Amino acid sequence: MNTTPPHPSDHASEEDERLGLTALLPPPPVPGLDPDRELLLRQKLLAEAAPADAPADTSGSRSARATRPRRRLVRLAVPAVACALVVGGVMVVKLAETPGRATTAVPGDGTTNAPEATRLLDRIALAAAESEQPTVRADQFVYIESRVAYAGQSAGGGPATMPPVHKRQVWLSADGSRPGMLREAGGHDTPLGTDGPVETLDGPGATPRPSTLNASQPSIGNPTHAYVASLPTDPDALMELIRDETRGEGQDPDQRAFTAIGELLAETWAPPKVGAALYRAAAKIPGVTVVHAADDATGREGVAVARTAHGEQTQWIFDPTTYAFLGERTVLAQAGDAGPAGTVMGTSAVLTRAAVNRAGERPAV
Repeated sequence: MNTTPPHPSDHASEEDERLGLTALLPPPPVPGLDPDRELLLRQKLLAEAAPADAPADTSGSRSARATRPRRRLVRLAVPAVACALVVGGVMVVKLAETPGRATTAVPGDGTTNAPEATRLLDRIALAAAESEQPTVRADQFVYIESRVAYAGQSAGGGPATMPPVHKRQVWLSADGSRPGMLREAGGHDTPLGTDGPVETLDGPGATPRPSTLNASQPSIGNPTHAYVASLPTDPDALMELIRDETRGEGQDPDQRAFTAIGELLAETWAPPKVGAALYRAAAKIPGVTVVHAADDATGREGVAVARTAHGEQTQWIFDPTTYAFLGERTVLAQAGDAGPAGTVMGTSAVLTRAAVNRAGERPAV
């Protein structure tokens, strides 16, 4: 019998082979973590990287140098939940989508860390593109019924006064060839776009002002349904057109673009693809934010896309489930003569959009 003991190199060879084969095997399955456990792991990972953010010790001591993190890959045993890379003290963490957790990815483009307003407007655009809308004939009128209220202030200043919300109905010729009409509760019917002296609306909720028949072509500031339907469906081209047509109307070109889009949303009836392009164009405007809870003029609560300029914040309010446009609201962003910050200066709620055959006609229920 051979009693020669095995050579140490034989053990080393077998061990190396075993380790090599083990490396080829997939890692053992790890059960999913509940949110609390996941949070603890993330906090531990952040704590390990924290010394990288500590102030540098200029004394040159060994203890100061020892706290500097080495270049390393940190792997958590949380498949499909979290992974982190620490390189030179810089940490990048990506959380996978789990039930009940918001994701930073913009649907469709794979981008992370997208602004919240961009993500919301993308969802709104998708909903708009998939909506159904009947064709509006050139000889018809677009009918829009809403509830509105706009604060007034005396000539001498002082706090703004908000009147009760009232009904507002507008009939606009689809191709601009026939006079339309504005009807507001408590007021007389106002013809829009007739021959001779006429009344002109400068925007949703505006008081009609005397003018003459507008012989100019339709535009962003003076749209017909046919014009809106012809707008580019490419967001970049649409934004370029909006900026061109609103140039010179104020000191803030971004706010001019935001206001122009808001007016098209409030009192026109954009076809689905154009509506989607308007929302995606709005996502390109700097300073657009999200208000998570905002009520329209009828008290419907929604989520709002907002922009602040000149001491006021304009909010476009959407249904939080369907992303349908509900209305607008304007509030003071800072205290002033008109009232404290948060004072509502204007509110609206769009209730009906339809195509009818003549001004004054109500759509069938």
